[in-house]
Amino acid sequence: MGYVALYRKFRPPVFEDVKGQDHIITTLKNQIRSDRVGHAYLFCGTRGTGKTSVAKILAKAVNCEHPVDGSPCGECEMCKEIAAGNSMNVIEIDAASNNGVDNVREIIDEVSYSPTRGKKKVYIIDEVHMLSAGAFNALLKTLEEPPEYVMFILATTEVHKIPITILSRCQRYDFHRITIDDIEGRLKQVVDAEGIKVEERALRYIAKTADGSMRDSLSLLDQCIAFNYGEELTYDKVLGVLGAVDTEVFSNLFSALYEQDVNRALTILSDVVIQGRELTQFVNDFVWYLRNLMLVQASDQMEDVVDISTDNLKTLKEQAAGVSSDAILRFIRVFSELSSNIRYATQKRILIEITLIKLCKPQMDKDEQDSFEERIRILEEHDEKNSKVLSGIQTGQIAVAAAGGAGAMASPLVKEKKTLDRAVPEDIQRLVKNWPQAVARMGNPMKTYMQRAKLSLGNDDRLQVVFDNKQLADKYSSGEFVQEFQDTLDGILGKHVEYEARFLEPTQNFEENYVNLQNINFDVVTEDDEEEEN
Repeated sequence: MGYVALYRKFRPPVFEDVKGQDHIITTLKNQIRSDRVGHAYLFCGTRGTGKTSVAKILAKAVNCEHPVDGSPCGECEMCKEIAAGNSMNVIEIDAASNNGVDNVREIIDEVSYSPTRGKKKVYIIDEVHMLSAGAFNALLKTLEEPPEYVMFILATTEVHKIPITILSRCQRYDFHRITIDDIEGRLKQVVDAEGIKVEERALRYIAKTADGSMRDSLSLLDQCIAFNYGEELTYDKVLGVLGAVDTEVFSNLFSALYEQDVNRALTILSDVVIQGRELTQFVNDFVWYLRNLMLVQASDQMEDVVDISTDNLKTLKEQAAGVSSDAILRFIRVFSELSSNIRYATQKRILIEITLIKLCKPQMDKDEQDSFEERIRILEEHDEKNSKVLSGIQTGQIAVAAAGGAGAMASPLVKEKKTLDRAVPEDIQRLVKNWPQAVARMGNPMKTYMQRAKLSLGNDDRLQVVFDNKQLADKYSSGEFVQEFQDTLDGILGKHVEYEARFLEPTQNFEENYVNLQNINFDVVTEDDEEEEN
C-alpha cells in the first residue's frame, strides 16, 4: 500500500480520540448507551474540526455489534467494514458534486430498502449547503420521517446557507475550533508514533498556524516532515518551510514603526523578502503579534490567552510597558485592513511598504483621526526629549555658575523676552484676515494642526482657537505647546495676542456656539492705506 497522508492515517477511530469536541462526544455517547439515537443530525463548524470523523464514528457506533461505553468496538465485522469503506450501510455523498434534485431522488429511492446486515443505514452528506433549493425541498419529507432503520448526518462549514426547514428537522451540533494545546498534544502523539524527532517549539508553531483545524495541522506537519526527511524537525526549519517569521522580527518591526524609523522598518521587510517568507502570512502573523501585545498591556493575567513561550512573554511585557495603547490599536486596524487587501494583490511587497511608510509618517494620512492623534503622540515624546535636554543644559549652566562665581551668572542661558504691546481688536482682525498666510509661516506639525482650527472672538477680545479634537485642544491649553503657539502668534503679529484653545463637541455646531471670524469680510484700513488716500 502506498503512503497515506497523516490526517487520513491518524483519523480518530473512536469517540475518545476526538480532540476538542467533548460537548458533542459526551452527548452522542449518552444517546447510544441509552438507545435514544436521533434520525437526523447536522454537524456544523469550520474546516478540520472533526465533523466527518465524528460522523463515521457515529455510523460505526450505531451498527457496532458490541459497543463499548457508547463507542464502537472496532473489532466486529461491521466496524471493520465501515472503517475500510466497504459497508453498504454507510453511504457518503459529496453534495458539492451531487447537488441536484435527481441525486436526492436516488437517495429517496434507496431509503425504502432496509439494510441486509447491521441495524442502521447511515447517509453522510458532506458540504450539504451546496445542495440546490430543489434538492433541499425534495429531501424535506424523507428527512422528517425516514424509516426507523435510516439515519441522516449532514455536515457543513456554512450553516447559514441551510434552509430553516432543514435545520428544524435536525439535531444541530456546533464543532468548535480546536485549541492550540489540544492540537499540540495530538501532534506529539503522531510524531511519537511515527518515530520522528521534533522540537516542542516547532509543534507549537504548527499548532498555532493551523488556526483551530486539526486536519490543517497534520497536513502542515506532513509537509514539514517531508521537506526535512530523516532530520530532526526544528523550529527554524518549520519557519523556513511555512514561509513564516520569528517573533523577534515582529518585535523589531514594531519598535521601528513606533519610533517612526522608516529606514529600519523597510530594511526589516527587505530581509523578510530576501529570506523568501510568504508576505500574506507575514502580515497575518504580525497582526497576531500586535494582538498579543494589546492583551499583555491590558492585563497581567494573559499567559493562557496569548499562547507564547515564557521568554517571549517576558519580552512582550517589556515592550508593552513602554508603548501607547492607542498606537497599538491603530497598528492593528491598519494591518488588519492590509491583511484583507493583500490576499489577492499582485504587488504585495509594495502594499506593505506603503503601509510601513504611512505608519512612520502619520502626516501623510491627513484625513484620519487616529493618525492625527499619532502625530500628537510623536510631538509629546519629541517635546519630552527636548525638555530633558534643556534641563540638562540648564543644570550644566548652574554648575558652571557655581564654579565660576558671579561672573558666570552674568551671562544667563536665556535672554529676557522683549515686552510686547497687547493686541487690540483691529490687530486680531488683521490676523484673522491673513490667517492662511500666518499658518503658512508656521512650522510643521503646528501648520497641519492649525489648518484644522477655526477662529472666534471671546471675552476681553481674546482670540479663540477652536479644535474638533479634544486632545489637541488640551495640548494648546496648558504646557509647552501653549508657549510655542503664543510665541508664533506674537512673532507673526508683532504684538502680544491673548488666546484660548477650545474644544468643539461632536454634538455642537460651530456657527451656533461661536462667532466665525473667518466668514466675516473685514475691511481693515492700515496707516499705509490712509496715507495713499491722502
